[in-house]
Amino acid sequence: MRVWVGLVRFGFRLLYNEFAFTYDMVSKVVSLGAWRCWQRAALKHLPPPSEGAILEIAHGTGDLQLDLHAGGWRAVGLDLSPTMGRIARAKLARHGVPAPLVRGRSDALPFADGTVAGVVSTFPSEFISAPGTLREVGRVLRRGGVFVIVPGARFTGGGAARAGLEWAYRVTGQNIDGAAGVDAQLRRLFEGYDFEAEIHEEICPRSAAVVIVARKKG
Repeated sequence: MRVWVGLVRFGFRLLYNEFAFTYDMVSKVVSLGAWRCWQRAALKHLPPPSEGAILEIAHGTGDLQLDLHAGGWRAVGLDLSPTMGRIARAKLARHGVPAPLVRGRSDALPFADGTVAGVVSTFPSEFISAPGTLREVGRVLRRGGVFVIVPGARFTGGGAARAGLEWAYRVTGQNIDGAAGVDAQLRRLFEGYDFEAEIHEEICPRSAAVVIVARKKG
């Protein structure tokens, strides 16, 4: 089992770094075309643009940064992968969008205390629930600010393709169980770091995206 977990982690490391140029294509395939809908499921749970800045952790290739800009938010993105940073900057430049992107770790956020109204992360890896990440997110959020995470999704249609992808998600340890699969695990975790957490599902083509909304207690 340790060997298998190591191989899976190595595969994801390649996808986020050396093979990052394939990320958008792979994401579209493994979601049956619903990837952008899954990402955008986070947006309705963020505070309105008038309430302040939004920090995206693990910005990837920059798609959600484009959505945040289009929605009127003042956003900044953080990612540990320098390759993702280069890809995202190029994508934002092609769309004429400013690229306030920084390289950094989620457990050492380079921002002052209480400076953002919301933090968002879509399909992050296991770092997102690490104690260091939760402490840092709580530190940079204002009182009453929200931490919005899309950790996974479940398929509601897709036939044989759906069955094959569900098998692939399971063997790689990814979440496809919907809100019920993450509620019990994460609600208690967030409450231990001064957050009140709720679990939602947003309907997408042939699927439903899971959205965790954790509000910093005020």
